[in-house]
Amino acid sequence: MRVAFYTLGCKVNQYETQALEQLFTTRGHTLVPFEGEADAYIVNSCTVTAVSDKKSRQTVRQARKRAPGAVIALCGCYPQTHPDDMDGLPVDLVAGTGDRLGFVELVERAWAERREKITVLDDVMKRRVFEPLPAGGLEGRTRAMLKVEDGCVNFCTYCIIPYARGPVRSLPLRDAVEQAKKLAAEGYKELVLTGIEISSWGRDFKDGTSLIDLVEAVCGAAPGCRVRLGSLEPRTVTEEFCQRAAKLDNLCPHFHLSMQSGCDATLKRMNRKYDTARFGESIELLWKYFDTPAITTDMIVGFPGETEEEFSRSLFFIQKCGFAAMHIFPYSKRPGTPAAAMPEQVPNAVKEERAHRAGEIAAQMERDYLSQFMGQTAEVLFEEAREGLWRGHTARYSEVRVRSEENLHNQLRQVQVTSVEDGYLSGEILNLENG
Repeated sequence: MRVAFYTLGCKVNQYETQALEQLFTTRGHTLVPFEGEADAYIVNSCTVTAVSDKKSRQTVRQARKRAPGAVIALCGCYPQTHPDDMDGLPVDLVAGTGDRLGFVELVERAWAERREKITVLDDVMKRRVFEPLPAGGLEGRTRAMLKVEDGCVNFCTYCIIPYARGPVRSLPLRDAVEQAKKLAAEGYKELVLTGIEISSWGRDFKDGTSLIDLVEAVCGAAPGCRVRLGSLEPRTVTEEFCQRAAKLDNLCPHFHLSMQSGCDATLKRMNRKYDTARFGESIELLWKYFDTPAITTDMIVGFPGETEEEFSRSLFFIQKCGFAAMHIFPYSKRPGTPAAAMPEQVPNAVKEERAHRAGEIAAQMERDYLSQFMGQTAEVLFEEAREGLWRGHTARYSEVRVRSEENLHNQLRQVQVTSVEDGYLSGEILNLENG
């Protein structure tokens, strides 16, 4: 078959699509662009917001209109949490977030038999075993994602993901080491540890192992690769975690701490498991043990019940933290979550205005952080050339752009930073061989 993929959502979805791509190609199928002609169109969906659901439905209908005779398959978080929505969709196959190996066979079956719709959805809450999938990606990629965990049991009041992914399941340490070695041998220069909630890695083993044990093992297995961590729960960052992590030369000093709000009252309504004091402690520890760490975060504005005073507290807190970069989202009501039924829903206009105000502060903090590297030398992993410039990222995940006639793809090169632009650094390649 000619198989086309469309992926919505998080890095885990991206990882799982890359794994599916490998599974299909190893069985003799060919990958083609989603916008062109294909025998099977696969939409790997997201359900974080109602907008994500709508995008999935639109994409399915567009594919059916483009290719009436093709197999249309919808998988991922949306059908897992909203099976009733599938009745009116022009799809041949509906699957959820589990059994990706079986999913490939189901697509083949749908193509061969062309009978009634196939629907395969399990009870996510009964999942207990991590499903291993091939890591990395196809040719042309420089950074490999290594999924080490699935599931979440935090049940934040705004989030539907625990119902889409089920309880915590961890990739065994030995398997993580083997995959890291394999990816390094394939030529990847950076590994990103990803999962639904990687801070929970090892909890299901009940043997005392935790995320830092995994990080040490992966860094040791791939000493020639950068190792970057996905989003962390703030309580993961302890004195012991930092002491051990700081000894790992190839661990990127880039830490994405999931914050969501800088107001304790709002955090409590969100059912987050920390307060601003504990979050601030994590910030202090990272600055204590790492040189100019890039600490990034997410922030939700306009959560139900958020007053102007609470929002002002959040603004004060983020400035105190001095983040290197932020992702700011107006709260989006997610039907099926406790927050959707909370009183005092904030009007959309207020949410947008607060997002704008927070965004201005975040942009200034990003400029301040990047300005520290003016005139310095940084090692950059280059990924692509676009609009006449090669683009890549430092270990702190700062984007760098340079002009060069060389092919810099998947190369680690030293760059002299010459200017700070809007959201990125500009520089010049240093030819160390010629001084």
